[in-house]
Amino acid sequence: MTFLYLGCLLISLAAMVLLDARFRLVFWRDARRAAIGLGLGLAFFLAWDAAGILLGVFARGESPLMTGVELAPELPLEEVFFLLFLCYLTLVAVFGARAVLDARRRAGRRREPERESAR
Repeated sequence: MTFLYLGCLLISLAAMVLLDARFRLVFWRDARRAAIGLGLGLAFFLAWDAAGILLGVFARGESPLMTGVELAPELPLEEVFFLLFLCYLTLVAVFGARAVLDARRRAGRRREPERESAR
């Protein structure tokens, strides 16, 4: 049993938390709403995985990099952390893009009076 893949997922999640904290994008903006959104996303994708497993579409692959711990048949422990990372990444990316666009819009509004006075 190895924890390499799980360790990489946890390091990636930690980096996402640091980005979120630094720029106050998701949990540091509104922790309650962020937890609800992350929980709903995780529940949706776990249900999606369960449906795929029941239909025979998804199967657990063997890898020496995984722990070997299964939460349910064909559902490895690492899948939960991957889905958590995926949902959190999406929230950080969306709110990060929104923050960048808002900052650009504010900067554009500050420059408009300068253009008009130059005429």
